Amino acid sequence: MKKLLLAVLVCSTLYGKAQLPAYTLVNELNDPHPVDQGVWKEVTGTWHARFISVDEAFKRSAPPERNKLVDRWRAKAWRGEKVHTQALIWTKKALQGVSLQTSTLQDDKGNTITNGHVKANFVRYVLTDHLGDLKSGCGIPKGLDTSLVADLIDHVPNLAIDEKTSRPIWLSIQVPADAAPGVYAGTLTIQARNEKPQRLPFEIEVLPHTLPQPQDWTYHLDLWQNPYSVARVYGVEPWSKEHFEAMAPYMQLLANAGQKVITTSIIYDPWNGQTYDVYDSMIKWTKKKDGSWSYDYRIFDQWVEFMMGFGIHKFIECYSMIPWNLKFYYYDEASGKQVFLKAKPEENAYKEHWKPVLVDFAKHLKEKGWFDRTTIAMDEREMKDMKKAIAIIKEADPAFKISLAGGDHPELYADLADYCVALRYKLDKDLIQERRNKGFTTTFYTCCTEPSPNTFTSSTSAEATWLAWYALNRDFDGYLRWAYNCWGPKPLQDTRYGTWSAGDAWFVYPGARSSIRFERLIEGIQDFEKAKIIKASLQAQGDDAGLKKLDRVIGAFEEEGLKQESAASMVNKAKEVLNSF
Repeated sequence: MKKLLLAVLVCSTLYGKAQLPAYTLVNELNDPHPVDQGVWKEVTGTWHARFISVDEAFKRSAPPERNKLVDRWRAKAWRGEKVHTQALIWTKKALQGVSLQTSTLQDDKGNTITNGHVKANFVRYVLTDHLGDLKSGCGIPKGLDTSLVADLIDHVPNLAIDEKTSRPIWLSIQVPADAAPGVYAGTLTIQARNEKPQRLPFEIEVLPHTLPQPQDWTYHLDLWQNPYSVARVYGVEPWSKEHFEAMAPYMQLLANAGQKVITTSIIYDPWNGQTYDVYDSMIKWTKKKDGSWSYDYRIFDQWVEFMMGFGIHKFIECYSMIPWNLKFYYYDEASGKQVFLKAKPEENAYKEHWKPVLVDFAKHLKEKGWFDRTTIAMDEREMKDMKKAIAIIKEADPAFKISLAGGDHPELYADLADYCVALRYKLDKDLIQERRNKGFTTTFYTCCTEPSPNTFTSSTSAEATWLAWYALNRDFDGYLRWAYNCWGPKPLQDTRYGTWSAGDAWFVYPGARSSIRFERLIEGIQDFEKAKIIKASLQAQGDDAGLKKLDRVIGAFEEEGLKQESAASMVNKAKEVLNSF
């Protein structure tokens, strides 16, 4: 695009209605591999628009293949469910002032779903990389092949579209929980200055089932938040009023996905600088001149209260007693400087540093009424270090909860209230149920390790949906990913950062812009909830045939299955069965 686009965010936060700073959307990058423009000779007319499958991805510089196009989108949805699809504009001439309008939906009985529940947005292209033959997205070398992919779902009211380009549109319908069952028809209208409008018809069959609200979903979603990235992008002082105002729309997006966990950093840089914006400590540690310690929890409290205002409150997870560099920063009154202690968990200095704060922290959490939902959290740490840290935690307060994201450690099953294992570990379902009976949570995660399935910008979008079906199959409570918004230096253009596969570090974009990956992740979570509800209903009815039918399709979601069949094919087959009940 040759013009700058401006998006002004307005949100209503728990601090009242706030006008957020304008955030300019910069130009898209050039396509590293544009197609031969001769392909446009086959395109008749000037510009076109049609629906396409949500599973498809298209090059910006090429028109679509005709067999990918859909005349009318048809979908089934529960009441309370959000469903989505894509449309595509492709044009031989430059278009100005392109805008999108959606109609009110209506069934044959006169029932309606107002157009306030229907959203149409342009999708923007960002740069990704491709692993090729690499077996992992961790520690990737420089110079990988790159391409543009459509991922960023924008909210600008109109857009200029260059000649001989294609532009995806993201259409979503949030079906009201009180919508009457029936088949509703609507129209997406695409207008361009001095051009005849394109009208795309669609139908949504609303089924009689009702999906609960996101805050009531059982799926345990844990996407780690980075408040410091928001402060940097908006140019505001961390923890100022402006900072909280800027963060509000992002955390509302997260709450709408059913997020259960508040990510807190109780030390400086728990992940040894692996993020572009380093996590500071939300607790101020001060060693006084007389050698005693004081701990200031004001920032921690503000952040937790802010997140709870969005209904995110199952766990407050505190990182980390075992940082990757084993450095522990604090303010030293005697020297007037910020200094650090470097100590291993088996060393005396480590215990002397941690036990006092844990005792004091437990007291503070109990005063706030948060102790029972707080965990002392570690990730990918060695067993010997975990055992030493756990011993100190239990000595400080035996009732402290502990969480870990990492490998399969049978020795720790009884100690971990929230336990998340990497995708490659297959925990026994009886173990997961036993933990569930104790009130424990058991989830899985993907990171840079797994080329597929994953949520990189180079991943097929259906892989994000596939993950929740995998959780159903393995009986996990949900899913964790390490980065919701750890933005790189140019996040609106380039999703590469560090030595991880592109898109590894964020799901959403500055300006509170969602992504196709994030929306498809939510799609899978909704499927998870629907399957749980249907299964409970079938069990109550004693419908063994229905249970076998549902279990058969869920049972296909193993990693091995992706070697024989695409994630999109697996997900679509499963959805067809799920929506048949």
